[in-house]
Amino acid sequence: MFRRLGVIGTRRRWVAVLVAPTLAIVLYGAVCVWFALNQRALLYTPGGVRMTPREAGVGWVVAVDIMTEDGERLDGWWSPPPAGAGTVIYFHGTPGTLAGTAWHLIDLAQAGLGILAIDYRGYGGSTGTPSEGGLRADARAAFDFVRAAAPQSRVAVFGESLGTGVAVGLARDRAVAGVLLNAPYASMARHWALHAPPLPYRLLLTERYDSEALIGGIGVPVMILQGKEDDATPLAEARRLYAAAREPKTMIEVDGAGHLMAWAGDAKIAALAALVSWTAREPPHSD
Repeated sequence: MFRRLGVIGTRRRWVAVLVAPTLAIVLYGAVCVWFALNQRALLYTPGGVRMTPREAGVGWVVAVDIMTEDGERLDGWWSPPPAGAGTVIYFHGTPGTLAGTAWHLIDLAQAGLGILAIDYRGYGGSTGTPSEGGLRADARAAFDFVRAAAPQSRVAVFGESLGTGVAVGLARDRAVAGVLLNAPYASMARHWALHAPPLPYRLLLTERYDSEALIGGIGVPVMILQGKEDDATPLAEARRLYAAAREPKTMIEVDGAGHLMAWAGDAKIAALAALVSWTAREPPHSD
């Protein structure tokens, strides 16, 4: 009798030993599936505030509709470049919409630059649903709009946070004059690995924004601004991206600055000067 009870107890212990790791594996797999299915909802914040330029305090900017190659309509704010000046396309982060870009647009305009800022598909009043492929199509549509509206103007790109991945992607898709990145991440896989539970993100992600892999193929000047106290996109990630970029490249690290706060003081002055220099019309060649 006691021997039989002992056998039953041993079997139960073995069942417990086998069931616990099996349940852990099933639970881990379920979390992986949940993340894969919900990654866009975790990354993007569509909707948000929609304003006219005048309501946002930049009444000198013109609201324009920009059509993408796949039929979406984007809200754009456009200020043509002065004669002989360049243009900057600005890509905001998330959360955020055009309404929150006014202070950047004022800085760029005061530097004598033309400006185009857009709300990505699904953001503000733009149609569609955001995805990496969709945002890259939005960026190409923005560039093509500037090329048609100001064909003589050289075009640089300026991305912040999420928009840095969009800016790097556009620099691979179109011939831009320079790339300015404020608070960039090396890749979305690394971003999730730093901020979320340990999962095989490189296998699960459809929204990769792998700027580290792309930036080495950009043959134009790159400038990176990074706050040393940035918890969202840590300094090490910006340094990693800088290391992968080709010359000519510049990195400005700002003491005490948090996320996006490197756009201030001497760093902002240097960035604006770089944008003006990159987009300056080249003098004609003499025979």
